[in-house]
Amino acid sequence: MVFLVELATAALFGARAVNAVYSIATTADIKTTAANIAWDLMQYYHGNESGQTPGILPGPPPAGDYYWWEAGAMWGTLIDYWKLTGDASYNDVIMQAMLWQVGPNKDYMPPNVTASLGNDDQGFWGMSAMLAAENGFPNPPSDQAQWLALAQAVFHTQAGADRHDTTCNGGLRWQIPLSNNGYNYKNSIANGCFFNLGARLARYTGNQTYADWAEKTWDWMRAVGFMDDDYNIYDGAHVEHNCTDINRAQFSYNNAVFLQGAAFMYNYTDGSEIWKQRLVGLTNATIRLFFPDNIAYEIACEEHMTCTTDMLSFKGYLHRWLAQSTQVAPILADTILPVLKTSTEAAVSTCTGEANGRTCGFKWSTKAYDGSHGAGQQMNVLAAVSTLLIGQAAPPYTNSTGGTSQGDYNAGTNSDTFQEKSDPPTTGDKAGAGILTVLILVSAIGTFGWMSIGD
Repeated sequence: MVFLVELATAALFGARAVNAVYSIATTADIKTTAANIAWDLMQYYHGNESGQTPGILPGPPPAGDYYWWEAGAMWGTLIDYWKLTGDASYNDVIMQAMLWQVGPNKDYMPPNVTASLGNDDQGFWGMSAMLAAENGFPNPPSDQAQWLALAQAVFHTQAGADRHDTTCNGGLRWQIPLSNNGYNYKNSIANGCFFNLGARLARYTGNQTYADWAEKTWDWMRAVGFMDDDYNIYDGAHVEHNCTDINRAQFSYNNAVFLQGAAFMYNYTDGSEIWKQRLVGLTNATIRLFFPDNIAYEIACEEHMTCTTDMLSFKGYLHRWLAQSTQVAPILADTILPVLKTSTEAAVSTCTGEANGRTCGFKWSTKAYDGSHGAGQQMNVLAAVSTLLIGQAAPPYTNSTGGTSQGDYNAGTNSDTFQEKSDPPTTGDKAGAGILTVLILVSAIGTFGWMSIGD
């Protein structure tokens, strides 16, 4: 029977690989390859070493390459890796990291990142906590913050009146403290994280209030023009222009975060026709735009490699969130999974196991190592390889289908609103930990102004 399973897996995923280190020919090979990539990813993390800060990657610039949010995304990647492969090697590190960064009010707003704290930054940590609850990741000790309660705290703070003001008829701003550079910008990723959390909390808890917020956020995105009739999702706009000066840069993680949320809403509404229409339309648009030749491609920056460190991690979220969407919305499986398979074959072809060290590249369409390396690149390929096993994994839990994480509907109610903050950020602070202030990309598709990553 095991032999037959291996044959079936090989037939499904193919046998393409640069060398034995990166084989994805069988289930066993996939797990071995994922383990190697995960180990290489963890070489970028030093938070579990003496004298270092748990939970964060080296940074922010100029101290290191990485902003606070990307570590939160990395722990989500590793939680998925654990669920899909069964390898618990990093579980203790993951738990320590995610609990260390919760902040004094247990809402993922630690004071040390306040000067560059965005709704999207907080949202990424909240989505990783939500994932821990959905995946049945081991629960923290009873005297510590719990995964579901952490996700609720993030959502509740973002649902507050201080975050959803009347400018542009609603929606979240990019930054949280009013003194931060970028506070006057409303963008898709901040609202996408909020939408995503609302949809997933609705399904997990059965509470309609979360679904109502998700619906409201989707409608606002459409009304403000950040998502058009063809499901193109644009970066954002400024409140002083009533959000009419839309920056039309498009990033894969924007599509992916809304697609995953739409899949959860489709599931929560028992396959309602309206969410089916939205989900299928967004899926087709995402594949058309970000998977030319069925290989993940970051259209805003990849051609001329003008991607920031943040952007170099987007393909991983694209793979992970599309893959999980097929679990809660099986109608997508025939469309999404063959594309992810081809994209993963290209991804591992950029990895090298040469004597100068194992690493994976970024430009998957080249099907060769491109000299690019970093935590984001490793996360991308780890996500792609791990999610080849999505068909063998249980769907995300709810509190009535096996989920054990304890929630707290009052979580986040005592959080800092930051409305009294008046001291301007320092030059170093303005570097930002969120997903973009002023950034100019010169490429074949033009010059972009306000994007969604780093300052």
